[in-house]
Amino acid sequence: MTDAVRYDRDADGVVTLTLDQPGQSANVMNADYMTAMGAAVDRLERDRDAGELRGVILTSAKSTFFAGGDLDMLRDVDRSDLTEFRGFLSQVKAQLRRLERLGRPVVAAINGSALGGGLEIALACHHRIALDDPAVRIGFPEVTLGLLPGGGGIVRSVRLLGLTAALPLLVEGTQFGPGAAAKAGLVDELAATPEDVLARARAWIDARAAESEGPVQPWDRRGFGVPGQPADAQGYAALSAAPAMLTSRTHGAYPAPERILAAAVEGSFVDVDTALEIETRYFLDLVTGQVAKNMIGTLWFGRNEVARGASKPPGYEKRPVRTLGVLGAGMMGAGIAHVSAYAGIDVVLADVTVDLARAGRDRIAALLEERVAKGRLTPGRRDEVLSRITVTDTGPGMVALAECDLVVEAVFEDRAVKNAVHAAAERAAPRAFLASNTSTLPITGLAAAVRAPDRFVGLHFFSPVHRMPLVEIIRGEQTSPVTLAAAFDFVRQIGKLPIIVDDGRGFFTSRVFGTYVTEGIAMVVEGVPPAVVENAARTAGFPVGPLAVADEVSLTLLARVRAQEVADLAAEGRTPAPHPAYDVIDAMVGELDRPGKGGGAGFYDYRNESDGGDGGKRLWPELAERFATGPGAVPVGDVADRLLFVQALEALRCLNEGVVQTARDANVGTVFGIGFPAWTGGAAQFVSACGGPAVFTARAKELMARYGDRFQPPPIKW
Repeated sequence: MTDAVRYDRDADGVVTLTLDQPGQSANVMNADYMTAMGAAVDRLERDRDAGELRGVILTSAKSTFFAGGDLDMLRDVDRSDLTEFRGFLSQVKAQLRRLERLGRPVVAAINGSALGGGLEIALACHHRIALDDPAVRIGFPEVTLGLLPGGGGIVRSVRLLGLTAALPLLVEGTQFGPGAAAKAGLVDELAATPEDVLARARAWIDARAAESEGPVQPWDRRGFGVPGQPADAQGYAALSAAPAMLTSRTHGAYPAPERILAAAVEGSFVDVDTALEIETRYFLDLVTGQVAKNMIGTLWFGRNEVARGASKPPGYEKRPVRTLGVLGAGMMGAGIAHVSAYAGIDVVLADVTVDLARAGRDRIAALLEERVAKGRLTPGRRDEVLSRITVTDTGPGMVALAECDLVVEAVFEDRAVKNAVHAAAERAAPRAFLASNTSTLPITGLAAAVRAPDRFVGLHFFSPVHRMPLVEIIRGEQTSPVTLAAAFDFVRQIGKLPIIVDDGRGFFTSRVFGTYVTEGIAMVVEGVPPAVVENAARTAGFPVGPLAVADEVSLTLLARVRAQEVADLAAEGRTPAPHPAYDVIDAMVGELDRPGKGGGAGFYDYRNESDGGDGGKRLWPELAERFATGPGAVPVGDVADRLLFVQALEALRCLNEGVVQTARDANVGTVFGIGFPAWTGGAAQFVSACGGPAVFTARAKELMARYGDRFQPPPIKW
């Protein structure tokens, strides 16, 4: 037996199996685990047969209980490995079946997070006791990586909780805290300390010492039925609606939720061992598919590499921000102040007047209060966050900024206004690094307004700031490595994902995102019904259609950004390439007074509750009549592909131009920043998602022949 599972039997015949894979920070389900667990179960059965086993406690020596599947292994599995991998999976499942049929009480002492495979191991035990610590997470997150629980998680959770209760946990990847996990029925007891977890586990075994028969899982008892299994026409009708409800959420872009539903329902009508085989077949289909490869590569490996500092300039120690200045208390400025104060940073929030700054702080208070009302935040924690925010105006001197380590400007996209703010901030906070939250204006030009451009950097946050994980760090021509390193550290300090990109109009994410919006509008001009554009986007996996997201960003902002671009290029003696989308945007803002969601009307009509509406929205009925000039002869498949390819092609151009340095950063930036469909793995990985460079290039050329040179594929160099 390897050290991955330590076997300790005390004088009373209670064995403690301690999961502790050598050389790893967390236990994972791989060949080492399988070999060790197999040897442990063999020994348990021998001790049982010799009358020397009274019970088993399964726990961990790591800070987590068990982290789940080995994603290095799962990423590399392909169809040529199918027979070998099926054998591995079958052995893992067989060991857990032997453990739960041991005839002796087996307790999971969950002293840390049990996610995925960790929860599957725990569900194979007869009793589960979890450490009541808010850092502990329990659940099945596999679906978020394009997979399903393949170690018996679907089979046991459905039999434990019933289909109706288990399906949301499985298809949504819900992660519970200990209390919520107990309420859901995933754990049986909570314990205050790690020592208490073990003590309670031992007590549960001792309480069963006098029982003539060992514990039996509910699903191994004669006559067992899955809780809540449909037994009448009404029940079957409800179950038959489940695929439609699921498709309304995933729009068919993600195979994992569909396979989970199939495995759960089909498995509920057969015995446990047959259900486990059904689960295996669906798991093998997913793990060898391209979608899981895409999602694992970006949502796990890419994200973790970025978070660990893969693109941070080397050689600089962490530099924490203790006091942050935020200039502009609107939606973005208040959002930056919110996440920074929440991370323990003292914040000076400033605007033209104290009242405006106070309104920004009130907006933060309202968001925190929502979390308190939902039980996700204590009143004490709310008060602590708010106490870190000082409000002031941007009057002469701005003396409140004097002790700031970093000052972030978050005013609207106007170069003259930003320049004035930056110059004043530099005078008020001479030792601070300076940053602009611009989404499009080149940082090198903005840095010309300050005396020390080497200490100036771009920090492009995404809205809403408290929800969006990405921050784009923009390196101006004179931005120093120490400034970049400090910016990187700040972004990580507030729990966000930083990618570093080079300067230029639109940088990386805004440049790519802009093509999504303009392509959607261009298709409306061509005569494609607006509803077809929006629905095709959702079917392709985008969270929001291009017309809806344009409204949310604000058509006024899009018009202002375009106007600034035109002015800048005119100063250089150049003109921007024409695009039909901007004529539409200008007309919507200037002629029709439809500036977007914030103004109550854009490509959509918004039924405001304050005006007696239901708070919903609908596409503006006159949109096509007002702007469509073409026949709309665009196949639906082309509508979706145009929205995907136009962004992927722009991302490849950015890679080739050095705007973004790596495909990893391009993928993380597009998935976590602008909502590029996660099933693709990101705008650069989309090349592989399509079947590789040759297939991608051929399809791009088809689109170019039909719709224009913007679909001309660049060389694929990465």
